[in-house]
Amino acid sequence: MTTVLLLRHGRTAANADGGLAGRRPVELDETGVAQARAVGGRLAAVPLVAVVTSPLNRCRTTLDLALPGATAVVDERLIECGYGDWEGQPLKKLAKEKLWATVQMHPSAVTFPGEGGEAMAAMAGRAVAAIRDWDGRVGAEHGPDAVWLACSHGDVIKAIVADALGMHLDLFQRIGVDPGSVTVIRYTPVRPFVLRLNDTGGDLSVFRPPKRRRRRGSRPADSDAAVGGGAGTTG
Repeated sequence: MTTVLLLRHGRTAANADGGLAGRRPVELDETGVAQARAVGGRLAAVPLVAVVTSPLNRCRTTLDLALPGATAVVDERLIECGYGDWEGQPLKKLAKEKLWATVQMHPSAVTFPGEGGEAMAAMAGRAVAAIRDWDGRVGAEHGPDAVWLACSHGDVIKAIVADALGMHLDLFQRIGVDPGSVTVIRYTPVRPFVLRLNDTGGDLSVFRPPKRRRRRGSRPADSDAAVGGGAGTTG
């Protein structure tokens, strides 16, 4: 069991202009730079045992600003979805395409057209596999209370969240993930727990690993949900 902080990169000019950047080498705009620096202040309160990133510049720049000096490992499985011919197009234009309705309502059936076009189900599969792979590796090396970070893209993070919630990919458009936001998932042997979603300003220090205490008597297993909701995440 480990806890992963899923960080979406800061805003880019393509985001601001309503375009679909895809895998193009776009950079953070002024707002995105500010978002990256702001999230860095929040992340400073959490001891991260590993940092993993998409290979795209906007994620790597976000980490350079948020976690200067940190060593980030590139994992190609966290790269943006391959949107094929849709890359670089304005969203308002794409919304007129016949495929748009399928992307909205039945994304598991979508393969984007053209060279480099990827199936959304394939994107989800590789992204979830990457997170679960790193979860196992981090847990084995650093123990069940370890906290690590993965920096990726909106649709990729949404797919990971949908898996953690037990949602079909066709429902993942109901999830919002803003630029510069942090989503927190704790993986356990039985089930994942989504602890934060699309958090753009909350205190992350509550996710510091707890001090290990000698257990007295019986207590719920780490995979158990708190009946009644519990006291919430506390420091």
